[in-house]
Amino acid sequence: MTKSAVPSAKGLERLVEALRVLPGVGPRSAQRMAYHLLQHDRAGAGQLAQALSQALETVQRCAKCNNFSEDEVCSLCCSPRRDASLLCVVETPADLAMVEQTVSYSGMYFVLMGRLSPLDGVGPRDIGLDRLQARVAEGEVREVILATNFTNEGEATAHYIAEMLRARGIRVSRIARGVPLGGELEYVDAGTLSQALLERREI
Repeated sequence: MTKSAVPSAKGLERLVEALRVLPGVGPRSAQRMAYHLLQHDRAGAGQLAQALSQALETVQRCAKCNNFSEDEVCSLCCSPRRDASLLCVVETPADLAMVEQTVSYSGMYFVLMGRLSPLDGVGPRDIGLDRLQARVAEGEVREVILATNFTNEGEATAHYIAEMLRARGIRVSRIARGVPLGGELEYVDAGTLSQALLERREI
C-alpha cells in the first residue's frame, strides 16, 4: 500500500462514519452512500458539503418559537396575519411543517425539539419548557394546543405541559385522535377506533 492510499482510505472511513449519524442509516447504507458520492456524483458531494457547512454557520433557533431560522425571529413569528392568541406546541420542525401543510391553522408555534424521556435523561429543561413558560407569561396566548405525537413519551410530554399551563390559568387543548380521513373501519386498529368513539362529536 502506498502512502497516498492510506489517507484516502481513512477519508473514506470518516465519510462513512459521518453518514451514519443520519437517522435510519446503518453501516451498509452509509457505505453505499459514500461510494455513490465519490464514484458517481463528486459535484453533488461538494454541494452537500458546502450547504451543510453554510447551514451550520447561519441556521439558529428563533427566539420566539424555537424553530430553525436564519434570523433572530423567524418570518412566521413576524407575520401580522398569524393569531398570537393561539400557540401550537409540536415536537419537531417536521411536525410544524406538517401542521402548516393542512392550511387549517393560523396561530403561532413552539417547537420543543424533543420530548420528555426520563429513561434517556431528557427532562423539562432539555426540551425548553422554561422558554415555553416564558412565552406564555408574556400574556398574548389564550390557548395552547398540544400537538405532540401519540407515543408514550409524547403523551407524557403533553400531560406534563397541560398540568404546567393549567396552573397559570391557560386554556389547554389536545389534538384529537381517530379514524384517518378516507380510512375504512375494517382496516383501522382497535385502539384507534376505540379512541375515535370516545372522542366522537355531535353533527
